[in-house]
Amino acid sequence: METSEILKKVRKIEIKTRRLSNNIFAGQYHSAFKGRGMAFSEVREYQFGDDVRDIDWNVTARFHRPYVKVYEEERELTVMLLIDVSGSLEFGTHNQMKNDLVAEIAATLAFSAIQNNDKIGVIFFSDKVEKYIPPKKGRKHILYIIREMLDFHPESRKTDLKIPIEFLTGVMKRRCTAFLLSDFYNRGEFEQALTICNRKHDVVAIQVYDQRAKTLPDMGLVKVRDAETGYEMTIDTGSKKLRRAHTQYWLNRQQVLTRIFNKSNVDSVSIATDEDYVKQLMKLFQMRG
Repeated sequence: METSEILKKVRKIEIKTRRLSNNIFAGQYHSAFKGRGMAFSEVREYQFGDDVRDIDWNVTARFHRPYVKVYEEERELTVMLLIDVSGSLEFGTHNQMKNDLVAEIAATLAFSAIQNNDKIGVIFFSDKVEKYIPPKKGRKHILYIIREMLDFHPESRKTDLKIPIEFLTGVMKRRCTAFLLSDFYNRGEFEQALTICNRKHDVVAIQVYDQRAKTLPDMGLVKVRDAETGYEMTIDTGSKKLRRAHTQYWLNRQQVLTRIFNKSNVDSVSIATDEDYVKQLMKLFQMRG
């Protein structure tokens, strides 16, 4: 993509997603994701019913009376976007490609974050960490992130969700809110890594998909190609049996994903390329609010 074309796309995404985050998401984002961490604020005298674990023994010894530490919600949050840049995202039969939808959702979340004075960082991943952008504040930083999203060329086309999840657990020392954006076509096991990560951080899974992953229309003989492995084959979409098996595969996959998210205690949402992602994100925010 040429620089002028990228800048045009960046501007278009900025105008749309900034408006959304300003007008729609400000309150919902704040109530859904703020106040998850607690920071030490002050000490006060112990009162009946206070948790003895909060007693500050140094101050207590100095004044010969029990004092407890008082905590308040941390106003500043760090938001991490874990963005799947593998080959399977380069697909779309309705309105837009999956990776375009990911870029819009990520930009909307990023603008919502800076509105709340939060830091934002990114991990681009395939079956390895392709690029890590450490968390920072500000519009300039976000525009750099969006530009990277639109013109990123990964070294690998495959997916391994365990890799970025483990990387996040290791690289972020303080608790953060992490959005995992992917179509979740994963060839490995990632449940354990997700469970461990979500104990330390607040992880939210956002699945993007195309309706063709769910239902296959009758188009006769069609040549299909796996975007991650390059494997090609011809299938007969005229076969009802094949179309039923295709839908069943999708349903089984979704069941497995739901089970993984439930067991890992991770909130999740699925958004199709022909769907209004605003409605779906609002539902997610309200569920958490």
